[in-house]
Amino acid sequence: MRYYPANLDIQNQNCLVVGGGSVGKRKILTLLECGARVTVVSPKISNEIKALSEGHHIELKERNYRSSDLKGMFLVIGATDNEEVNRQISKDAARIRIICNIVDRPQECTFVLPAIVKQGDLVIAISTAGKSPAFAKRLRQKLSGEFGPECGKFLDLMGAIRKKLLQKGKSPEAHKYMFEQLIDEGLLKLVKHNNRKQIDTLLKKVLGEGFVLEDLCDTGSKE
Repeated sequence: MRYYPANLDIQNQNCLVVGGGSVGKRKILTLLECGARVTVVSPKISNEIKALSEGHHIELKERNYRSSDLKGMFLVIGATDNEEVNRQISKDAARIRIICNIVDRPQECTFVLPAIVKQGDLVIAISTAGKSPAFAKRLRQKLSGEFGPECGKFLDLMGAIRKKLLQKGKSPEAHKYMFEQLIDEGLLKLVKHNNRKQIDTLLKKVLGEGFVLEDLCDTGSKE
């Protein structure tokens, strides 16, 4: 394994995207979804990106890339079709130790962006170390069918249960077996089918009194 898997917290971090086309837009959207403050530099910036900048933390600089654009940045993504510019971005980032991704150029990167399956707080990242993006895409499509919206709702419920247990003074190790039992006894399936009565029955069985779906979180409309 070449790459060290990691999930970065980029909430309110300054991130630079060099490139104002469709590829750049996709990278911008992901950064925004994760709470980043985005700066876009490109001699041409698409109308879609300009429209996206309204109401979001996006600063647009419609000009050529400069090495100084990296000042104060947490990371940079190069999304241009200019190889010379891409190499310069990579060199500049390495010089001042900013993590860098150059789209479709793993040899110029210090991190690569995996194919992602996302359902709420569930994130499944798929990487082929840059060897076959097509295979990563195919796996993403397959996994997207296996892990639906119920996974996000399930995690919301499990998070609410964990929070309440911690408030009761129970350590994570003390209630670990409870979470395993909830999973083993099919809580995810019950959430998928929004079977609220059976969810409450299972919660009471495993966790005891005081754990009711309606009080913990809402996983769907009431029957």
